Amino acid sequence: MLRLNHTSLHKIKVHAMTTYPEECCGVLMGRKDDKGTIVCDVLALKNTQQENRTHRFLITPQDYAVAEQEANKEGVDVIGFYHSHPDHPAQPSPFDLEHALPWWSCVIVSVDKGQPSRIKSWLLKDDRSSFEEEKIDVTDGHFKHSM
Repeated sequence: MLRLNHTSLHKIKVHAMTTYPEECCGVLMGRKDDKGTIVCDVLALKNTQQENRTHRFLITPQDYAVAEQEANKEGVDVIGFYHSHPDHPAQPSPFDLEHALPWWSCVIVSVDKGQPSRIKSWLLKDDRSSFEEEKIDVTDGHFKHSM
């Protein structure tokens, strides 16, 4: 289960709206515990894909390194990524399957005509054959950054 507070969910939705009709992308920062994955904060990143940005995103190694540093500063880890699907369902594409990393949450927000409509989280199976949907629990609470 992915536990996400309203503040982090709001940041993802705003990022998706402001980049529409292009895909947005960012990292999920938090920690894992016996109940699942806790998102303490999200960090919006720039989509550096040069072409077809309405259907693709790219995070540079330099931007990923900045995200890791930010998470370390907050006392948490990078635990996954998020991105948007403009005018498409919040389901992983074949491209997402090819580029996903196991054990990390992959949050996808569907943006219909500029408005976020559905948000889902996915986990890549260990054999990399497909994704399984990960339940999202949205809470009013704020998760502490430190363990």
